[in-house]
Amino acid sequence: MPDENTDRAARPFPRHVCRLVAALALAALLVPGASAGEPKPYRPDWESLAKHEVPEWFRDAKFGIYTHWGPISLANSHSTRASGWYARQMYDPKRWEFAYHQEHFGNQKTVGYKDIIAKFKAPAFNADEWAELFRQAGARFAGPVAIHHENFALWDSKLTEWDSMDVGPKRDITGELAKAIRQRGMKFIATFHHGFAWQYYEHAYQYDAADPKYAALYCQPHKRGDPPTKEFLDLWLAKVNEVVTKYEPDLIWFDFGLAKVITEPYQQQMFADYYNWAARRGKAVGVAHKHRTIHQHTGILDFERGREGRITKYVWLTDTAIGPWYYYKNPKYKTVDQLVDVLVDIVSKNGVMLLNVGPDGQGRIDDRAATLLIGIGNWLKVNGEAIYKTRPWLVPGEGPTQQAKGGGFSEKKDKPFTNRDVRFTRSKDAKTLYAIVLAWPQPPLTIRSMSIQSSNNARVELLGYDGKVNHRVDDRKQLVIDVPDLKPGRRPCRHAYAFKLTGFDVSLSEAAR
Repeated sequence: MPDENTDRAARPFPRHVCRLVAALALAALLVPGASAGEPKPYRPDWESLAKHEVPEWFRDAKFGIYTHWGPISLANSHSTRASGWYARQMYDPKRWEFAYHQEHFGNQKTVGYKDIIAKFKAPAFNADEWAELFRQAGARFAGPVAIHHENFALWDSKLTEWDSMDVGPKRDITGELAKAIRQRGMKFIATFHHGFAWQYYEHAYQYDAADPKYAALYCQPHKRGDPPTKEFLDLWLAKVNEVVTKYEPDLIWFDFGLAKVITEPYQQQMFADYYNWAARRGKAVGVAHKHRTIHQHTGILDFERGREGRITKYVWLTDTAIGPWYYYKNPKYKTVDQLVDVLVDIVSKNGVMLLNVGPDGQGRIDDRAATLLIGIGNWLKVNGEAIYKTRPWLVPGEGPTQQAKGGGFSEKKDKPFTNRDVRFTRSKDAKTLYAIVLAWPQPPLTIRSMSIQSSNNARVELLGYDGKVNHRVDDRKQLVIDVPDLKPGRRPCRHAYAFKLTGFDVSLSEAAR
């Protein structure tokens, strides 16, 4: 009888193990650090990373678009309910997605999420059509969710077989979008959610994910609460660096898994790798994330479906959506008016909006969503100078409607804005102020937050309107604008209205202090 150990050593490794070993070896080569002798401006420690500055282009951009899209979009095709975490919930018997999956796809022990991926062919995906729509919407940066919690890479990856070139569409989704978006003058963004992949599939290990040959997708089976392995962390970082070196994004964005799962040394290495890669190319880049504990050192602070309730010294980001994150049958969408008002409110407080649109399982952005985006773009064509390249004034605005609270997941408590709600922005040289009224104002419009010290040769204009706009200063030194008598069809736009103020010597009124 042959020796058992010798026999085992002679057996070939399973394909998934060979792939993992090869991926880890490749990962070591993908780290976008400097070659021998080249300087590394940033070390992987918070003190060094704190020296990185948010790029000016991001401060100026104000509005970007990204897309939650992938196999989950296909899985939702039969559903009239939103399921952004379908690949997790389909394995939990307590969730409605569990029975839904069995009804439409099969038993999870044999037909798992891996099989949804195989069905995801995306025949209608057209990167140029998406990018052109984003341009028409007025976005200054755009890009895909490159990899969501379910660990499926929407790019041509050499690190995993679970990518859009090897399975499903058999296309480099990220590469096609990067090219199309840049051709239209926008900056390119890639977002990463795969830090949570380690915990995301923990229900699945009772089903098809129990088979270790699928570990590259579901992660190695483990007990709930187990810390991530070094192999997982290495691959997490390598996937980020692969996208960075291959597609050169101007902004990368991370979901909550960055701090919930990824350990601090890997967080720091990710920042250092990206910052050093950009420094060598003279490229101004940013990293957005959701964690104040990290933001105290570096990066752009992001609020999911929420925003700051005040002006901040630092520029920040809101990520929200026109409706659900992922498409489903007949989704509920916000209105153009709601989206424009929130964009204005965000910009008045030193924020930037990243707006999600979810294409369907075939790769189409539906007509309702496209109409919303074009509606925002039409508004920005008229009022863009009050948004792009602006900075906050002394206060964000005035009026009866204020946020119930600031921070993430606060937008559900928002109240509709009125024609007495005004938000302020100013030009970068501080010579021009904009008072943006969030609905057509009742004349006369009195700006109570401003104290007019002098107004020689001062002028008030309504953006998009060629007629004269009269104004005066009352005995309280408040600016009073005689709003033109314009019927809805003759107004310069259909939503918020921006008054441009030049030549005024303005300070903050006592009432606004």
